[in-house]
Amino acid sequence: MKKPAITSTPIHDLIAQRWSGRAYDPAKAVSREQISALLEAARWAPSCYGDQPWRFIVWDRNTDAASWQRAFDCLAPGNQSWVKNAPLLMLTVADSLFNHNSQPNRWAQYDTGAAAENFCLQAEALGLMAHQMGGFDADKARATFGVPLQFMPMAMVAVGYPADPVTFTPEVAERETAPRKRRELGELFFEGAWAKPVV
Repeated sequence: MKKPAITSTPIHDLIAQRWSGRAYDPAKAVSREQISALLEAARWAPSCYGDQPWRFIVWDRNTDAASWQRAFDCLAPGNQSWVKNAPLLMLTVADSLFNHNSQPNRWAQYDTGAAAENFCLQAEALGLMAHQMGGFDADKARATFGVPLQFMPMAMVAVGYPADPVTFTPEVAERETAPRKRRELGELFFEGAWAKPVV
């Protein structure tokens, strides 16, 4: 299923086609080659001083169902209701200290977001769907998977193939086919001074 962004000016198709759907095909696994490509895309994101503060933990239900289930158990119930069909889960984590000098890195979360977006765009390029989530228990994830205190859990990501729309229940169909929305450019982007809409 495709659900392209309706943009005010043309943008690259890869960006326009990327969206955070919630209906996954439970029968289709993500291959090891695809996982490697997703992580390679994330690896080449830009970062302050080239420090690469991101760390990702990946759980593949088809190769390690027990670990995938422990990750799934960290999700908020509302997310569990649809993530249950995603074959791949991932946790993005940001290092609070620079690697090169052990000083606080206030750009780590920004840079980790860039790596996650590279990951999501690569998923789109591979015909996969990636959905980032803030609804998870970060403390539980940290304790369950041994994440050191220096690192901040940022988001969990579900990855898999989109489900065939013919399999949608009426509730899922309504959610998945609802129009995509964004604020107008001038509400978010300014020119010359704060709150002066870009034209």
